[in-house]
Amino acid sequence: MQEYPVKRTHVKNLQKEIGEGLRELFGVEPVQTGDGYTISYGALKQLTVRIGDNGKTLVLETESDASATDEEILDTNRRFRRYLERVTGYSTKERVKLSKKDVEG
Repeated sequence: MQEYPVKRTHVKNLQKEIGEGLRELFGVEPVQTGDGYTISYGALKQLTVRIGDNGKTLVLETESDASATDEEILDTNRRFRRYLERVTGYSTKERVKLSKKDVEG
């Protein structure tokens, strides 16, 4: 399970963006599961996304497909990074910086 902070400006539309982002960036129809959404795409057997308990984070659970080709893995990772940037409002570089800050305390 991974938890990502969401920019304050993105929190308001977070619930809507979770599903729309999956639909647009992965090109599959997400299945609503409880308080989140689940998809299967490329190198991901399953990706489940929901809003964190505090309402200001994105919680993701992934299950990888070990039989995926290198091309599927690269495509899936590219789409996954774009999805995180769209929904959280933070670029990959910014997310790394924030996670380092969290670890340092």
